[in-house]
Order: sequence, then C-alpha cells, then structure tokens
Amino acid sequence: MKKMLLISLLALFVASCATNREYLVRMNTTEGTIDLKLYKETKEHRDNFIKLVKEHKYDSLLFHRVIQDFMIQSGDPDSKKAPRGKMLGEGDLGYKIPAEFMPELYFHKRGALAAAREGNDVNPEKASSASQFYIVWGTVFTKEQLKRFAEVYGKRLGKEIKFTPEQEKAYTTIGGTPHLDGEYTVFGEVVKGLEVVDVIQRKRCDKNDRPLENVRILNVELVKLKK
Repeated sequence: MKKMLLISLLALFVASCATNREYLVRMNTTEGTIDLKLYKETKEHRDNFIKLVKEHKYDSLLFHRVIQDFMIQSGDPDSKKAPRGKMLGEGDLGYKIPAEFMPELYFHKRGALAAAREGNDVNPEKASSASQFYIVWGTVFTKEQLKRFAEVYGKRLGKEIKFTPEQEKAYTTIGGTPHLDGEYTVFGEVVKGLEVVDVIQRKRCDKNDRPLENVRILNVELVKLKK
C-alpha cells in the first residue's frame, strides 16, 4: 500500500513538473532556422503547439500571409500542396484554443509568437486557431509616437491604454505591434533566427499577401526543454 502511494505521489510530481516548463522548438524553413521558446504560463497554447510539432502537422506548410513591417503567418494545413497564387488562410484543424491573454507579461514585441484567430464578429471570445500562428515584426516607435498611439487607440476602444515600463522599452527599441495586445494570445518568442524572420517579412507578395516565391516550413522539431 505504501509503495502504491509513493508511486502515485511520484506520478503527480512528474506531471506537475511537466506543466511548469518552457519548451524550445526549432523551425527549419527554406530561408533558414528559427528557434522559438514557448511560455509555460500559456500552457494550453504551449501544449497544443507541442502536440502539433510531434504529429508533424507543420512540416511542409507555407508562410501564406506576409506583411512587411507587420508579421509573417503560417499554420494553414491547406497550404501544404497549394498551387501558386491560390488564396490561403481559411484552413484549420476543426477546434479552437481558449484565449490566454497576458499583455502586461507577454506582448507583441518584435519576435513574439502569437496565435491567429477568426474575427470578433464570429469569435467574440477571441479563441485562437488550432494551428495558425504568426511571428511579429512590427515597427519601432518613439516615446512620443507610442504616447500618441495610446491616446488615439484608447479613444477608439473607449478605454485608457497604459504601457508597462517593459512594453515601452520594447516598443521604442526593438519595435512591435502594440495594437494587437490583449486581442491575440502571445505564447512564445524567437530566441534565435530573427534575421530569418526579417528575410521572410521582406518578401514580395501578391494582393492577398501571399509571397510570390513560396516560403516553406520544412519541419519543426522539439529541441530541449527547460525548468
């Protein structure tokens, strides 16, 4: 009986430790390699992304939506064998991930990994796509521009917008897309390979923001995990 109890407690301890980890994944693309850290605090998004990596769901998918000085997007399962010029972005896996907003902790700085989603009109709970994600590029703001943005955007939303010192520092040094904070779940960030993101975000695109030259994820692999 004591042995069984000990085994049960050990299993609970191992399970608890497993949920309190940051994962590192390596995204190998036709333009180079991007290493991404997945945050432990956004565990539903983290666990879902890891599940899809292990199932090789991202292998051979395209970056189907690229907007310079904004972001690069992938994860549409329909993009794997899509002919050139086909409009993409509607493909998904048939389920959603509940929003895990933490804008004061994890926000849309350059290199942020976030989940795409359907619009508020059909998705008022702002739940995330099961597979589609984007990596932020954005722009660099001056302090005055960021202050003005907060005033104008806050007036549009009917609420006061305040930035933490960390947000202000990021948006005025490395840049980002602050208007997405609190609207889309940020669940990771680029830790290596930001120059690859830069190359991709500069690609020439068609009227639907699809690169004229295919940019493909070759595969995504789990590199290691940290406590």
